[in-house]
Amino acid sequence: MSFYDNRELSWLKFNERVLEEAFDENTPLFERLRFVSIFCSNLDEFFMIRVGSLFDKMNYDPKDRENKTNMTAKEQLCAIAESVKKLISQKDKAYEQIMSGLSEYGIEHLSVNDLTPQEDAFYRAYFMREVNPLLFTGLVDKKHPVPFFKNGEVYIGCKIRKKTETRCKFGILPVPENLPKAVFLPKSGKFLLIEEIISHCAKQAFSNFIIQSRCIFRVTRNADISIDEALFDHDVDFRDIMSKLVKKRKKLQPVRIEFRGNADSETVDLLTKVLDVKKSFVFKQKSPLTLNFMGLLEKRLENEKSLFFEPLTPQQPASILRGVSLIRQIQNRDILLNYPYENINQFIRLLDEAAENPDVSSIKITLYRVARDSKIINALNKAAENGKDVLALVELRARFDEENNIGWSKQLEDAGVNVIYGLEELKVHSKLLLITLRDGTDVSYITQVGTGNYNERTSKLYTDLTLMTADKEIGADASVVFNALTEESTVESTNKLLVAPKGLKSRIVELIDNEITYGADGYIAIKINSLTDKDLIEKLAEASRAGVKIELVVRGICCLIPGIPDETENIRVISIVGRFLEHSRIYIFGKDERRRVYISSADFMTRNTERRVEVAAPVLDKKLADRVCDIFNTCMNDNVKARELMSDGQYRRVEPNGAPLLNSQLYFYEQAYSNAKNESSENLEPVKVKIRKLKKT
Repeated sequence: MSFYDNRELSWLKFNERVLEEAFDENTPLFERLRFVSIFCSNLDEFFMIRVGSLFDKMNYDPKDRENKTNMTAKEQLCAIAESVKKLISQKDKAYEQIMSGLSEYGIEHLSVNDLTPQEDAFYRAYFMREVNPLLFTGLVDKKHPVPFFKNGEVYIGCKIRKKTETRCKFGILPVPENLPKAVFLPKSGKFLLIEEIISHCAKQAFSNFIIQSRCIFRVTRNADISIDEALFDHDVDFRDIMSKLVKKRKKLQPVRIEFRGNADSETVDLLTKVLDVKKSFVFKQKSPLTLNFMGLLEKRLENEKSLFFEPLTPQQPASILRGVSLIRQIQNRDILLNYPYENINQFIRLLDEAAENPDVSSIKITLYRVARDSKIINALNKAAENGKDVLALVELRARFDEENNIGWSKQLEDAGVNVIYGLEELKVHSKLLLITLRDGTDVSYITQVGTGNYNERTSKLYTDLTLMTADKEIGADASVVFNALTEESTVESTNKLLVAPKGLKSRIVELIDNEITYGADGYIAIKINSLTDKDLIEKLAEASRAGVKIELVVRGICCLIPGIPDETENIRVISIVGRFLEHSRIYIFGKDERRRVYISSADFMTRNTERRVEVAAPVLDKKLADRVCDIFNTCMNDNVKARELMSDGQYRRVEPNGAPLLNSQLYFYEQAYSNAKNESSENLEPVKVKIRKLKKT
């Protein structure tokens, strides 16, 4: 029996787990709506990237089969279409249930078919006053070609005919961008979406026509842009190349059409034909095509505290002393931070201190995704302006952050930072900082290695670990990494860091092989976002056959199916989907004296292990290694937000079976609050209040 699952279908199972949170009655009602929104945005990206690339593959290499379940691109696309239709039905159900619950708080999504005369008059007046002057009306016939449909934008399509003719035309009404996404009745929580108002009042827009039918639709385009290697041969700034490619993305081939309600067959036929979209990738749904109006609902409900998660604030780490140089503290001992439970301010404090410290000669950092209002960028700029030698590798190919990173690279250059880009064929995904200090002839390092981005916003939403150390060998390894990046080459060997693409996967295989020699006494624990690398899956299965106990926390894609007799029966896989996005990567090999603990930026995906620059750092301090293992074990014991992957390839919620309820994410926050309370008595009372409320949840 095969122990493989298809990558794309496994991802859809992950998004199904996200949607399940929208049905969880223990989750505050508005937060359940937020999970519906996350589900939708996830699905958008899936179609733009994964489905888009599968259509490309089906066209240029239709016989090619993926290396785990042996499915062709066409077979995968058929399975995706079938699965997505089921998920959309669940999404409609979730939206209906949530809006029914919100009606108790005065929020009601109206139906245009059930408007009272007074409500109808209000919306028609609003249309004529606010909307109609901004509308662009388009026609599709022999004289008018189909207009360009922007990726992800909502349109109203109308089948229309002149009163003196029998032949129908197709009319199009784009939704103007500068209008509110939802319009509320005066002094009321009742609303219609702007596209619903335009559809309802379309007769006023097409005043010379009879409207036969109308529909609301949305087009999703392939966004899987790739870098043409030939572009690197041109004497052109790579930043300019990326700017052109980002613009190109907006015009790529459509891969999906979504309809709200029941569009008539002629409209569907027309759009699928002119956009060249397969009928199986036309999806009809009852709920809104986007939830971009949620912010308006949230503002109206902001005083209804029960509808939202209890506010939680990232805490000052108890391991870091106030008023004492952070560089000096790291020189005395390694420091580990656990986001979002502990705040990123201490990392920013490190950069600010380095910018002012006269002993600091250089700062080098890799930037993948950066917040739009970044204090980290400000600290780097300040360091350069203070005369420090600052090097920033800005990865311009960070998907959907290209424009943001292009802007930051220009600002860094203006401040005097030496900016370089990723390697020609490899994205730089590592989260690596190296601060070099010189005291006379003595050179020392402060090195930081993280599992997540240097991003203040996501540090409050994603679970991540960051290690700060003065270990000389780790610092020397980090220096080798940066030297290789500036020379546009890859690292061949290091002493302590594991560096992809040449020195991470092979070392992991060695560590797994070592556990295999211990048989039933062997132990492997891995926490990652995704597991797709076939070589590592095979190696884990080999370890399982040797009797090694293997525990995996895999949030998203998992192409390994556990519990298959004589293959993966010693492997257990769980996925945690909760309030925060699980993002930290942890590798643990062995127990007791032979235990090796790493944190890393790399998932077990071929793109990470073979086609990116990634870094894994050993956690050498025993107390910190114990803490990382405790974090992993707490996740494995989660019985509130954890699902276990079964041998049939399906996920089942982990049942408490009499054990105390453990939500690992809330547990870590309670821990952070408790540590902060012990560290500072002045915060004692606020901490008590927050912890008591958490326990009620």
